[in-house]
Amino acid sequence: MTERRDELAGNLAKVERRIAAACEAAGRKREEVTLIVVTKTYPASDVRILSELGVRHVAENRDQDAAPKAVACADLPLSWHFVGQLQTNKVRSVAGYAHTVQSVDRSRLVTALSKEAVRQERELGCLIQVALDAGVSGRGERGGVSPDGVEELAGLVAGAPGLRLDGLMTVAPLTGEYAGRQQAAFERLVELSTSVRRDHPAATMVSAGMSADLEQAVAAGATHVRVGTAVLGVRPRLG
Repeated sequence: MTERRDELAGNLAKVERRIAAACEAAGRKREEVTLIVVTKTYPASDVRILSELGVRHVAENRDQDAAPKAVACADLPLSWHFVGQLQTNKVRSVAGYAHTVQSVDRSRLVTALSKEAVRQERELGCLIQVALDAGVSGRGERGGVSPDGVEELAGLVAGAPGLRLDGLMTVAPLTGEYAGRQQAAFERLVELSTSVRRDHPAATMVSAGMSADLEQAVAAGATHVRVGTAVLGVRPRLG
């Protein structure tokens, strides 16, 4: 366990230096960017070590991994973010532990999250996931709503009982006009965020960037970066 703690501490320090350097290069203050550590496939023991090392935001993308981990770490001062595609049959579980759902991308999901938040007497923060690779279907390969649908969905979240509109999220697309152009994609997300904030001034969160492209996200104006591999190492293959 001491060896794993040293490994995670070293990795966190490297990521911290990257974020600090990116902020300096962009003329931003370091405190403007929040690190969210994505702990998918890693055990609760790693989450506990990360908490001891000062991490306060962790993320998961599969409820079957997240739910037991959140229970095992319920005593820790952590904010849990759900970042994966969310099916409505998982909403009851996710609403029980998540503080923020970053992957809100359709009206049916808004309705389900609202109903469950009210039932559990919780307030859930919500980010609209934007699909910058959205085709004619209006959805992206990895979920998300097309830019044209963002404002309508933001209005639904803002008006839904039990939900709080916190901002926007995206994943750098692998196809379409932004493929291989991460910073341009993140700059587009910031533009959309500016537009949303005209009607919803408190929706200031811009979640973008991961291990490979956090610098581009910071340069574009992201407020939160979601880093997994750079902190925890290369994930074991799922069986």
